[in-house]
Amino acid sequence: MFWTGVVERACWPLWRRMAMWSLWSLLLWEALLPAAAVHGAQVHGQIGGSVLLAAECPPGFQVREAIWRSLWPSEELVATFFRGAPETLYHSRFLGRAQLHKNLSLALQPLESGDSGNFSVLLVDTGGRARTQILQLKVHDAVPRPVVQVFIAVSGDAQPPKTCQVLLSCWAPNISDITYSWRREGTTDFGIEPSSLFTDGQVLKISLGPGDKSVAYSCTVSNPVSRDVATVTPWESCHHEAAPGKSSYKDMVLVVVPVALLLTLAGLLSVWHPCYSGRSPPDGRCPWRRRTYWEGRQ
Repeated sequence: MFWTGVVERACWPLWRRMAMWSLWSLLLWEALLPAAAVHGAQVHGQIGGSVLLAAECPPGFQVREAIWRSLWPSEELVATFFRGAPETLYHSRFLGRAQLHKNLSLALQPLESGDSGNFSVLLVDTGGRARTQILQLKVHDAVPRPVVQVFIAVSGDAQPPKTCQVLLSCWAPNISDITYSWRREGTTDFGIEPSSLFTDGQVLKISLGPGDKSVAYSCTVSNPVSRDVATVTPWESCHHEAAPGKSSYKDMVLVVVPVALLLTLAGLLSVWHPCYSGRSPPDGRCPWRRRTYWEGRQ
């Protein structure tokens, strides 16, 4: 089997064999005498889109050879440049999706969720100097349209309130690595006090009056590659909650929760103590029942 492989390689054109020899020599050189690695900035891309990993050369550095590799989750050869000829037909997960530009920057398209990781490019100039650059690629989902929920705290009055306390909650489903920001529409700045924000900016607390009937608030959800916005007019919910026959979530909590707690406590007490459950204890002694009985005879 080894002999067959040697024969096949011996049949390659001379330039091909020289290119392969140069490739293996460079890889061995890098392993034995590693060049100084330059860590570049993070590069962000969107699933389904494209990204460009730029190879940066210092002034006076005339590149003769270049090797692009993916370092994670497994080390793979992605693209090379030898004797003026680029090559990207390597059996890696980027086969058919990699393109090497004339300036030796690497383009990947279309991006997949598993493409995130570190990449390295080894550059060798005409004087034999080597330079290694490492870049980190992070691939993100596109941000979906956020959902804004309005929670109102009102009194039990049937008349529209003079002021309305509002909690606005913004949420983007099935997404990570995102940030939230709020904006009061119609203002030159964002118009939001930091003390009014909770849960990393996901929840906003505001107080509205009759003069804020048409004021809208926008929640922006963003990540490094995309953003989306949802807008609500909270005063409409204030007026709706104050209509006759309507009750706020606060009223329901104040009534339902104490009643449920009392019923649960009574049930636990009747099970734990036989004197409260109507059952006679083993020794027949039940002082509270006996005291109640004699008070009834007086």
